[in-house]
Amino acid sequence: MTEPFLSIRDIRKTYGSVTAVKNVTMDVAEGEFMTFLGPSGSGKSTTLYILAGFQDPSGGDILFKGKSLLATPSHKRNIGMVFQRYTLFPHLSVGENVAFPLRIRRTSQAEVSERVKGALKLVRLEGFEDRKPALMSGGQQQRVALARALVYNPPLLLMDEPLSALDKKLREEIQFEIRRIHQETGVTILYVTHDQEEALRLSDRIAVFSHGEIDQIGSGQDLYANPATRFVAEFIGDSSFIDAEIVSVDGSGARLILPGGTRIDGVPTHGSRRNGSKASLMLRPERLSLSREAVAAGLQVSIGDITFLGNNVEVSTRTAQGDSLAVRLPFGHQAISSLSRGDSAWLSFDSGAAHAFL
Repeated sequence: MTEPFLSIRDIRKTYGSVTAVKNVTMDVAEGEFMTFLGPSGSGKSTTLYILAGFQDPSGGDILFKGKSLLATPSHKRNIGMVFQRYTLFPHLSVGENVAFPLRIRRTSQAEVSERVKGALKLVRLEGFEDRKPALMSGGQQQRVALARALVYNPPLLLMDEPLSALDKKLREEIQFEIRRIHQETGVTILYVTHDQEEALRLSDRIAVFSHGEIDQIGSGQDLYANPATRFVAEFIGDSSFIDAEIVSVDGSGARLILPGGTRIDGVPTHGSRRNGSKASLMLRPERLSLSREAVAAGLQVSIGDITFLGNNVEVSTRTAQGDSLAVRLPFGHQAISSLSRGDSAWLSFDSGAAHAFL
């Protein structure tokens, strides 16, 4: 059996009675773009710093190509690192900043010049070698930091919230550049962010962190379509929840009764399923439909705000029991022109696209 490129095994980190990371385990393939996604305090950055060697774990191991990294000091792990703050040397030029990792490795001057030139070309900053960081924009400085992390060809690149200090437009531009650089170089990237859109845009796979643990690992599409926990369902994409009761269970699906008496079949369920159990039914706004006519297995709702958002329109609705459900319809949908605030309508959905959490 082939050893994984990078294997994180039961990593734990405690600070006295506080557990920051608890039994984090995953394998990362060579060339993969893996993102650690979660809110502040979920353990994602701590896990990254343990990988980098900046912190020691309280337990567990990290294997790189089958060999433990824990006894290797951070400066000898040959791992590239890009931080939220650019950490550039203000008194050095761009070229000297990028060359720094090569200088401390005693690389020859000819090779330093060649590699710096190649790294700056990779991040599209050719001709900026003599400029000081203070004379560059935030996006340009982050590109310099990325070039510096890649200039010595590390097999693994760690990135900790590298774009959080940038505005939305610039973040999107640098996201595109990071994705391009990953595709061109094939470097394995572990990337930390709290921004779900950023994670979905960049990643091959995403590890969703919550309270120091990984709730679920998968592609963005897997996490969105098949969330394993309510936390993942809430954190990845938009969703609404209503109370329900399990009537019966058949395989992985269940028959539910909703407030008002509506019954639906074939709902994927997560948790210990028993007849009579209470559940929270998750509904994605774009998987809901609205009609002025009564529909079987539908919910009668009143229409609230109708908000134009460019390529779609978001309609807020409320059931007779007081549950709020957001509906997202494509711009130009025929239902939009026939609905007004205060109208009564019927909401329906595909039960297979919903999820019940116990």
